[in-house]
Amino acid sequence: MPYDYEKDGAAIYLESFATIRAEADLDRFTPEEEQIVVRMIHAAGMVGLEAHVRLTPGMVTAARDAMQAGAPIFCDAHMVSEGVTRKRLPAENDVICTLRDPRVPALAAQLGTTRSAAALELWRDRLEGAVVAIGNAPTALFHLLEMLEDPSCPRPAAIIGCPVGFVGARESKDALWAAAPVPNLIVEGRLGGSAITVAAINAIASRAE
Repeated sequence: MPYDYEKDGAAIYLESFATIRAEADLDRFTPEEEQIVVRMIHAAGMVGLEAHVRLTPGMVTAARDAMQAGAPIFCDAHMVSEGVTRKRLPAENDVICTLRDPRVPALAAQLGTTRSAAALELWRDRLEGAVVAIGNAPTALFHLLEMLEDPSCPRPAAIIGCPVGFVGARESKDALWAAAPVPNLIVEGRLGGSAITVAAINAIASRAE
């Protein structure tokens, strides 16, 4: 017996976003922020996520302007970098994940940290004005904050900080929010992950509806 379900992709799209806007509490967000948060809710399949999303003033504008100027997008994990929709990027921006670089294992051993964190050291020469997206590893976000404590370290234009998990995720995002070295977006607590992070990147890049 055939199942009765919606088969029209456009109709599914419209109903999904109409449902999110009808059910989510989006009043505290600016129109530009709302576009991003709606996409993140859609990626998570979770109305209520919006209660945990925090953006510093001007974050969306800072990240979008950087992308439009051709800035690279640095990602902590390939699950994030591979999810970025290249055709949405405004300036054929480079999307970079250095986790598999052969230098990373030795760097991790030298620094006494995870490979996810050590991989960020390879970003330094292009970090100025970049967009950074941390969607998996709390150690990567902590290490980024440690890098930015050095006055000589180049500053990115914006940080999307959404690592997920039970060890260090909440604390790393709290630290980013407290330090606020540059405009940033976080999802509080244990929530986060690749899909949510990618949704934020793609929405910023494409001026999502």
